[in-house]
Amino acid sequence: MGSNPKILIVDDEKDLCEILEFNLSSEGFETSVAHSAEQALKLPLEEYDLILLDVMMGEMSGYKMADKIRRELQLTLPIIFMTAKTAENDILTGFNVGGDDYISKPFSIKEMVARIKAVLKRGQQNIKQSKVYKVESLEVDANSKTVHIDDEPVSLTRKEFEIITLLLKHQGQYIGRNEILDRVWNDDVIVTERNVDVNIARLRKKIGKYGQYIKGKSGYGYAFKQP
Repeated sequence: MGSNPKILIVDDEKDLCEILEFNLSSEGFETSVAHSAEQALKLPLEEYDLILLDVMMGEMSGYKMADKIRRELQLTLPIIFMTAKTAENDILTGFNVGGDDYISKPFSIKEMVARIKAVLKRGQQNIKQSKVYKVESLEVDANSKTVHIDDEPVSLTRKEFEIITLLLKHQGQYIGRNEILDRVWNDDVIVTERNVDVNIARLRKKIGKYGQYIKGKSGYGYAFKQP
């Protein structure tokens, strides 16, 4: 988490979103808004530090979105539910689908800020653990920028390391070549999809038997999939 945590506000009440945006920005947070769960799920959620999530929205509820984030996307970023539903069963449902906290509407901005800071502080205690990706004897540590297989170091270039980290972070999901270019080569001017293919080929060789776990699919890109 950087010095200015990024908060995603997901709520279909536009007035409330504007109030939250203004006040949270005043507190030093970077904010983005989505007015539906469907809209929010199209965003790069892994880039946010916390989600403020309304429960009752259009077709997809906040509960369903949270469940999708945890089960399908396998993201661990904190979620604070915002809702007028305060029955015990509703609160338990929120925690069961992966919520980290629950705030009842109407709420004061001071209370919201305090809860956000508390949840982010708790999350910081586990951040290093959450950035170590293990598949059998393959271990990729995003904190120390190291890769080990059977406890033996594997030497990767910066681009190769960023690619395998990206694939493991979204394990099981195909990531398009263009998206990989945007995430890994965002500081370069002239690159093509061929750069991705060449680096993937080198990466496969360097990680031995785990190279076969990197699957390519025409029109979809690459994914790290266990057999």
